[in-house]
Amino acid sequence: MAPRDVARVGAAGLRTRPARALLSALGVAIGIAAMVAVVGISSSSREQLDRQLAALGTNLLTVSPGQTVEGGDAKLPAEAEAMISRIGPVTAVSATGAIRNARVYRSDRIPKVETNGLAVMAARTSLPRTVGAALRAGAWLNGATGRYPAAVLGVSAAERLGIGRPSPDVTILVGGERFTVIGVLDEVALAPELDTAVLIGWNVAADLFRFDGRATTVYTRSRDSQVEAVHAVLAATADPESPGDVAVSRPSDALAARQAADTALKGLLLGLGAVALLVGGIGVANTMVISVLERRAEIGLRRSLGATRGQIRVQFLAESLLLSVLGGVGGVLLGITVTAAYTAHQSWPTVVPVWATAGALAATTLIGGVAGLYPAIRAARLSPTEALATP
Repeated sequence: MAPRDVARVGAAGLRTRPARALLSALGVAIGIAAMVAVVGISSSSREQLDRQLAALGTNLLTVSPGQTVEGGDAKLPAEAEAMISRIGPVTAVSATGAIRNARVYRSDRIPKVETNGLAVMAARTSLPRTVGAALRAGAWLNGATGRYPAAVLGVSAAERLGIGRPSPDVTILVGGERFTVIGVLDEVALAPELDTAVLIGWNVAADLFRFDGRATTVYTRSRDSQVEAVHAVLAATADPESPGDVAVSRPSDALAARQAADTALKGLLLGLGAVALLVGGIGVANTMVISVLERRAEIGLRRSLGATRGQIRVQFLAESLLLSVLGGVGGVLLGITVTAAYTAHQSWPTVVPVWATAGALAATTLIGGVAGLYPAIRAARLSPTEALATP
């Protein structure tokens, strides 16, 4: 028979017993919906956890100069930042450079001894994005303001200087030069040293304070799965000649906890998915066996009219496949709906992996074929006389 005829004959068996077909498809759908919902809710929960852990800086590593073998202060090469950015798994790089002996005062009337313990740092324009810093007010440095006497204050620096909001009229003295305050940062959890810093542009630091362009802290973000590998090569990449003079922060303990949670969740998902598919397959097989027993007379009549064993086998196999696919599609839609409703209630991002929906449909098709194979073979083996003799 042509594929179209096979589908029509298989669907005829479902149409003649709609209630049973609906209940059987519902059993498959519930199993698939449970699998998709469990995978979707778990994936959404993991995405929410990933976002929270990312905010904790699990993939943030810092590079800074350490001590030389003679005990002196080391310096990072001027090319360190560029060389680190070439590491494949590194997704973001930024840096700050300390401006030595530059004191910060609210005005020239403040006594010289009242420095407030503030540090002056040259900063790259990519710094907020890399360390997760947000502005409380004003604007961050850009390509234009980074060339002029403009400063962004850390939250503690702004409090110590008595500055609430930045404006063109608000200025401070940095190393004897007057700078306009253009922004104030919120508290930076991943880089607390920025809270007490006065941040100025890289170019203006070189022009006014003879800054040599060498970073004193390089911040890097890496792919979560590659943080350990990046950590292992950071020192040698930043300073190939003297990697021992480079200090690299250790990966966060939260990253290890996150990886362990991912492994546990994957095992749980596979186990629950397998159970759901097994239950659905048993339901399809049970329905098809009963269908064969109830339709022995129909089978005998078709055989008497010339239907071959292969055609009978294909008919019941097609019916089983259609029943499974119907339940699979309904289960996927139901599972996605449940996931979306639950994640919306929890204010989580909704994540339903493509592999879960595609795998569910493929698994139901496979299960439908396997579950319907025995009933189809049993139906094909019935002889016309035996089938017609059945009351």
